[in-house]
Amino acid sequence: MERRLAAILAADVVGYTRLMGADESGTLRRLTELRESVLYPLIAEHHGRVFKLMGDGMLVEFSSVVDALTCAGAWQIAVSDWEAEGNDEAQLRFRIGINLGDVIVEGDDIHGEGVNIAARLEKLASPSGICISEDAYRQVRGRTEICFEDLGEQTLKNVAEQVRVYRAIGENMAILDRSDSEQHRTSTNRPSICVLPFTNLSGDAEQEYFSDGITEDIIAELSRFRELFVIARNSSFTYKRKPATAIQVGRDLGVSYIVEGSVRRAGNRVRVGVQLVDAGTGNHLWAERYDRELKDVFAVQDEITRTIVGTIRGRVEHLGRQRALRLSNDGLKAYDLLLKGKALYLRSTKEDNTQARELLE
Repeated sequence: MERRLAAILAADVVGYTRLMGADESGTLRRLTELRESVLYPLIAEHHGRVFKLMGDGMLVEFSSVVDALTCAGAWQIAVSDWEAEGNDEAQLRFRIGINLGDVIVEGDDIHGEGVNIAARLEKLASPSGICISEDAYRQVRGRTEICFEDLGEQTLKNVAEQVRVYRAIGENMAILDRSDSEQHRTSTNRPSICVLPFTNLSGDAEQEYFSDGITEDIIAELSRFRELFVIARNSSFTYKRKPATAIQVGRDLGVSYIVEGSVRRAGNRVRVGVQLVDAGTGNHLWAERYDRELKDVFAVQDEITRTIVGTIRGRVEHLGRQRALRLSNDGLKAYDLLLKGKALYLRSTKEDNTQARELLE
């Protein structure tokens, strides 16, 4: 019995039974054409080998997890392009799961827990989505431009131990390898920027929601400026509690500028430290510290946003913005509850969601 370490990609068609019920011959013909014209050449290009077909499903072996992930990203985009002209209700869409694990080899077939985990991960992926295991994530982190959201420990059917799962995120998951990130960075006329999660320096883990909330608000405020390309919250928060240099983040996300900061809250006072970094060189372009009453937190956010925009592009005129939430005591209490509720909601458990709803109401 031969064993080896392999990257396994598992994929199947979303809603295949429904599609077959509506048009059996048409669905089979389109799936066959898609495999022959798009998927098989794509798998071969990324050095993969199909070792099992199961109706609408497919298992593919790669010697490299990076090859498997790059293939998966290109796969999803290629299928989307192939099906773009068809009826939305009849379009073929795939879920993909990727795992790195020990497998048992018998002739041309492969089986074992390494394969089973990949198949279970595929079930967790959204339509046109990709989920990977923690073992796979360790190998691809920093080696591709695809960003991931940590879904935490998951219980997978017929797998003894829980598996930490990561979900690919971003508008375009067929992102090219790192060598193309410079082209991406310079291909747009808009300066690109990522706001990393601000560090909570309050000495109280319960205040984490507050620093996260300020980070999210700054991202939202910067996104109002059409002159800037701002990385979404889900992508920037993948770096929370993960050591990474500005240069590394710039390469990972293909951005020109990084915003870093910290928040210390004590009673009715708040201290916000923030700095703007050139992602290409790691040089600091601007830094400031704000010591204010809590009631001035919105003014601090506006000042940070205005200074960042002005520093990046002096010709950008600050467009006057009126905050919907005023600085009354009731407003501040509501804002505090809002941030707590958002933080609980993102934990994605039944208990936290119940508490979040109470706070938001």
